[in-house]
This record gives sequence, structure tokens and C-alpha cells, in this order.
Amino acid sequence: MIRKCAEGDFDSIHFIINEASRAYKGVIPEDRWKEPYMDRHELRREIGHGVLFWGYEEGGRLAGVMGIQHVEDVTLIRHAYVITANRRKGIGGKLLSFLLARTEKPVLIGTWADADWAVNFYQKYGFRLVTPEEKDMLLKKYWSVPERQVETSVVLAEEKYFKPR
Repeated sequence: MIRKCAEGDFDSIHFIINEASRAYKGVIPEDRWKEPYMDRHELRREIGHGVLFWGYEEGGRLAGVMGIQHVEDVTLIRHAYVITANRRKGIGGKLLSFLLARTEKPVLIGTWADADWAVNFYQKYGFRLVTPEEKDMLLKKYWSVPERQVETSVVLAEEKYFKPR
């Protein structure tokens, strides 16, 4: 079941992000990896800046989370994570499809360039990589990330982003 996350889910969201993000260790640039991957303060800040989390609940527990953030003329998919033991069961796809149905704005997704599995996942759902030049512009315009993260990330966009607006 997919449901909007509430304040009472904060600890579960925090746990899922940090448990699932272990997949990045040794893959993303070493200077970008930290433990915990996202501390509690950073998660609170993301929520405070408008990231609304939705979760996939199974057996009364969250198995995956995905955030949605409306920024100006686009919608961003943020912090998409599924607990390691629950991967490859369609949870991420269900969350993504659910959130895509909740916006009419073009959707953008930023992820690490070296996280092949994440890039492939979004491409499977019709997202395309933008050019490196456009990626730099988009990350600076819609995200608040350090320059080093801009250098080591990619942005994927759904088809409607590429159509004249």
C-alpha cells in the first residue's frame, strides 16, 4: 500500500534512506560518501524545503520511500530508496508511477552518475539523460547541492520536459 508519510514515520524514513544508500559506498566518489549518508538534521531540512515523502507499506512497515518536491515549473523526485531486502520486487516502480500521476509539471530526477542501477531504473520508466551542460544548469537552478555533487551527478527528465512549453 502506498501512503503519504507522516511525522511519526520520520525515524523509518531516516532508517530506509541510510540503509538503502549503503549501495553507494565504494561506487560514488569517496569524497561524497559519509555515514550516516543523511543525518537527521539534513532530512528535517529537506522536509522543511518541501520534500513530501510517500511510502510503500508492507506488513505494517515501510519498505520504501520516495519524495516529491514541486519547485517552480518542475517537479523533482527526491530521495528514492527501498530497503535492500525488498529490492527488485517492484516497490520503486510502484512509488514512481504513483508520484508521476500526481503532477502535471515535467519531472526531473537527479542521481549519482556512477549509480548505474539508478540511472537504468529511471530509463526503464521512460526518463532520459539531459546533456551535461543542461544537467549543470538544472542542478544549480532546482537543487541545493555542492559544486562537487553537480560534477558527479546526472539529471534524467521525463519525455514531457523535452517538449516545447
